[in-house]
Amino acid sequence: MKISLQMKAKYVNPFTDFGFKKIFGEEASKPMLIDFLGSILPESSIVDLEFKDKEKHGDNIEDRKAVYDIFCENSNGEKIIIELQKAKQNYFKDRTVFYASFPIKEQGEKGDWDYNLKSVFCIGILDFKFDEDKKSKGEVIHTVQLKDQNNQLFYNKLKFVYLEMPHFNKKEHELETRLDKWLYFIKHLENFQQIPEIFKDDIFNQAFAKAEIANYSESEKNEYEQSLKTYRDYKNTIDSAFDEGKIEGKLEGKLEVAKAAKQMGLSIFDISKLTGLSENEILKL
Repeated sequence: MKISLQMKAKYVNPFTDFGFKKIFGEEASKPMLIDFLGSILPESSIVDLEFKDKEKHGDNIEDRKAVYDIFCENSNGEKIIIELQKAKQNYFKDRTVFYASFPIKEQGEKGDWDYNLKSVFCIGILDFKFDEDKKSKGEVIHTVQLKDQNNQLFYNKLKFVYLEMPHFNKKEHELETRLDKWLYFIKHLENFQQIPEIFKDDIFNQAFAKAEIANYSESEKNEYEQSLKTYRDYKNTIDSAFDEGKIEGKLEGKLEVAKAAKQMGLSIFDISKLTGLSENEILKL
């Protein structure tokens, strides 16, 4: 059935599941993803990527699993997780650490093994502000690594980079780095009616072509409309729930949010991540 939602935008919203996948998560999107990740992780020297299975299971069927937005590996064997987080979530940092544990553990080899691990990088693109916003002084990029008591780097093979998008307020004439351009692209893409001069290069031309709604089939347009509606409903519901203390408060509030999320079509797994409720509790709603 067609969705009646009217879209006036020329380009997709990259915070939707559909838009993010179109721009960064398909085989044809690799040049854009490599360029974007290269601006965040210059030390990795990414020249090629292979998309890996986004769903990771524990050792037993009862164990929790991890489902990444994008999971890839570069030609050096380094693992890269990219997570798009649309709204606030309980224990978000805990979840990214938990997610990082899967590609670490998977590197274990049977028999004689020297424990030499490949690097694991976790990138979080956040459409909300961290709770400790007052301490961050409006910083956009949060880079986290293991350090010792003297603030010296202890381990360089595990790195978390959180991009706090609400704090990115640079104007077009203020963009200096490649990452600045990507953040500006992600934040304002849905509002562009033409390609700004600063983006006139081959990689960004490809990105705009991938993001242009007119290039999609009717089925893709319908899929995007549904994804856009879900994103807007989800963000409004969840942000309001956090502001009202329902997520962090009593069980009744979490159940109310879970019911709303279920009606929006979110998966049981995602609702569980969001509210902290068990999958059995959610199934009973």
